Amino acid sequence: MSQQNASPTTMTITRPWRRAIALGASAVLLAGLAACSTVTGSTDTGTGTGTAGSTNCGSADEQAAITAAVNGRTLKVGFTPPILSEFYTQVEKAAFNRMNELETCYGIKWEWSRQGALNDAHSGVEAVGIVENFISNGFDAVFVCSAAPHATMQEIFKAGEAAGVNFYQFNSTEELENPSQATDPTAGLSTISNIGYDDRWQSGYIAGQYLAKALSGKGQIIQILGPSGSDWTKLRQQGFEAAIGEFPGMTIVGSADGGYVRDKGLTAAQDLLTKFPDIAAIYGENEDMALGASQAIDLAGLKHWDGTSGIITIGADGLISGMDSIRQGKLTATVDVNSVDMGTTMVNTLFQHEILGMTVAQFISVPTVVVDKTNVDWAEAKIAASQAGPGKY
Repeated sequence: MSQQNASPTTMTITRPWRRAIALGASAVLLAGLAACSTVTGSTDTGTGTGTAGSTNCGSADEQAAITAAVNGRTLKVGFTPPILSEFYTQVEKAAFNRMNELETCYGIKWEWSRQGALNDAHSGVEAVGIVENFISNGFDAVFVCSAAPHATMQEIFKAGEAAGVNFYQFNSTEELENPSQATDPTAGLSTISNIGYDDRWQSGYIAGQYLAKALSGKGQIIQILGPSGSDWTKLRQQGFEAAIGEFPGMTIVGSADGGYVRDKGLTAAQDLLTKFPDIAAIYGENEDMALGASQAIDLAGLKHWDGTSGIITIGADGLISGMDSIRQGKLTATVDVNSVDMGTTMVNTLFQHEILGMTVAQFISVPTVVVDKTNVDWAEAKIAASQAGPGKY
């Protein structure tokens, strides 16, 4: 971790024009940023060529221009996920790799601080204190994913903004508030950008569609859900139920709270399997709970799905541990919500706005995909390459 704190004096501009002021940004800088990519483990296509594992910084003129814009600056960045877990570790590592590329190409320095909830991650209480601490310590920008109430976090972001701290939400649930940019470019949010995916249609819905296709539109399903009141649960459930509702032959017969963790997912699945022994599928709202449900199938002496019969188990996140279980036939499938692209996009968006002064989109969605045995090779390889990358802060 870099310990450099110095940064050039910046002019404070009132929202929403602060983000819009960059419309005249140089095309040279934009082209140069796009060109800087590491071929191995990077999702940027880049505009130049390079050998596997090499960093392409664009042309000499592009690199010089962007390096001049950076001007040796150090960005002090906070990172606060709702909990320190495998998924958020994958997001963070992908971010580190992109930070390393930008430092190699343009000389930017980073001071990174990670703080996540240690106790009650689902109430968001700890997140409030963490973010307020980042503000009081003069961070330039903060990446936030929090379970705290929407209105509470927006008020904190607004206060932070007044103190010169920019906020970028990631993997968040803003779609629950139905924000609109019809008349307000900020959509009423005190954030620079929100990077993630739509939990309804890019997670819950495609999980339901996968089950319906595999089961030819017929069968009973049990669900292992996150904590009652969780925004992620509400959104994924909305999408999942919409998908299942398209098939009259499919029925959700039971649900239980798995707390987003594996051991609770196991217990919840065991209880439901006792009540509903003839189910065709288990939907675990996240991957840890789905992996717990997979253990419950084994302990009950039931059969995992083999492509024609048995119980299908599907989760969501896209973890290396989940990919291994798919290979073993213990987990049928998972919705990979793309931790690699998420982490990379977070850093690109930060660099574009904080350093190049670009206007960035308020809502940025990364692609997601259902992973099973047919495509686990490339899905796992992508994450593994990112996790093996050189970034470390």
